[in-house]
Amino acid sequence: MKTRLLLALLVPAIYVISSCDDPKKAKNYNQETTVDQSGLNFINTAIDGGRTEVKLASVAEHVSQNPRIIRFAKMMITDHTKGIEELKMLRKKELINGDDVLSPEHRKLIDSLSRLSGTDFDKAYMHVMVADHEKTADLFKEETQERVVSVQSFARKTLPTIEMHLDSAKAVAATLK
Repeated sequence: MKTRLLLALLVPAIYVISSCDDPKKAKNYNQETTVDQSGLNFINTAIDGGRTEVKLASVAEHVSQNPRIIRFAKMMITDHTKGIEELKMLRKKELINGDDVLSPEHRKLIDSLSRLSGTDFDKAYMHVMVADHEKTADLFKEETQERVVSVQSFARKTLPTIEMHLDSAKAVAATLK
């Protein structure tokens, strides 16, 4: 009898514990998110990338002596902070659990650029900005086809800003050669 009672209590406990780390699980046990795995990956990747852009731009503001790079960095901080907040609201609206930890790859990139100074920093920073915004533009173009309307509309609304960032990054980078 004790074994059955223990088993009856243990099975639901294991189920609850095993579902805690699933980012697709809604915050409330009786609700489910409508975002599929592709949308979830997009949101998490975009938040991680945006946070990386803000941190790199903060470094650029302090390290660079080039006024164009400093203006570009301020634009990155303003626009990406706004984008991150919108993504967090989207995540909340879609009942998605998530954390805001930078990926190890991005932490390593920030650390390596932070060690540079002068024109070495400027060139490396702008090279990263061009490459990252090219990848981000491709990611957002893909998500404009997302089946979840809220994710699709965010991607469509934000894509022109990303393309403008890419054009600006290319223009600044061209002056450094």
